Amino acid sequence: MRNDKEMLIPPTIEPPLTQPDDLRIGHLLGMSEEAPSVILIGFPSDQGVLLNGGRPGAAEGPDAIRRAFYAMTPGSAGAHGLFPKVKDLGNVQVSGDVVADLEALADVVSAYLGPETIVAILGGGHETAYGHFLGYVSSNVAPRIVNWDAHADVRPPRDGKPTSGSSFYLALEHETHPTPDYTVVGLLPHSVAPAHVDYLHDHPGRHLWREEIDGDAIDEVYAGSTDPTMVSFDLDAVDQAYAPGVSAPAAGGLDPTRWLHGAYAAGVSPAVWSIDICELNPIYDIDNQTARLAALTLWHFLSGCAARLGVKRFLRSR
Repeated sequence: MRNDKEMLIPPTIEPPLTQPDDLRIGHLLGMSEEAPSVILIGFPSDQGVLLNGGRPGAAEGPDAIRRAFYAMTPGSAGAHGLFPKVKDLGNVQVSGDVVADLEALADVVSAYLGPETIVAILGGGHETAYGHFLGYVSSNVAPRIVNWDAHADVRPPRDGKPTSGSSFYLALEHETHPTPDYTVVGLLPHSVAPAHVDYLHDHPGRHLWREEIDGDAIDEVYAGSTDPTMVSFDLDAVDQAYAPGVSAPAAGGLDPTRWLHGAYAAGVSPAVWSIDICELNPIYDIDNQTARLAALTLWHFLSGCAARLGVKRFLRSR
């Protein structure tokens, strides 16, 4: 396995200039001398989107999320204490070879994956989720998968290469790994082919349509599971009125309240070892609203993690 210096480009995004009494998340990241509780990894690739016939631009997603996230305030609740224990490793170095790049992401994820460290991946196209899954394969861990998405993403690969629509087909069909329990949340009837619904019926897990999702249903997605769980947040599950800057906008998708509830609930769940946030396409964003929603998704997830870990408020030394 290559070391971090060979595989990762350190983050270059700077937090905004503020007064000492107005710290933002970007000022707090990595300040704790303790081992990090959360690792951030960027995957700046959208080759899988192009192979799937989508519009390019998601490769710029990780840094757009960072800019919005770094500028947010930490809040006054427990998450304030977690941010200093969050380490941003930067972006995986990508070559444009989608197979090699996903293997590189898997190597980085595998190096940090485990019950003691939570991994959050900033995509990238939704092929990111397959590299995310391969990190579990490399660690010899069989994960449960939860995917927030308007689409099932169970298309076969194209010309033998993973695409943004094939991540979960490849995970479910992986020859060296047990077939995972696959739950997909937020499906839109006008966006899912009948053959893909049949495929879901033939594999373990659940699929929830947009109209089935309320607060109780969201909590039930995570309730009772003890298996290590990876969660994928594809921003195209959110209605395009709130998330126009994605690879495939969704008319009739989720509202932000339910979406963010899902992110917080993932953070609270002790079974969730890792997440990815995918398909932000800054080229098509409007006034950075999708980037801010992606950053707020991460913020809510980390707030849930803070509640899970019982993190106390962080007091900056003077």
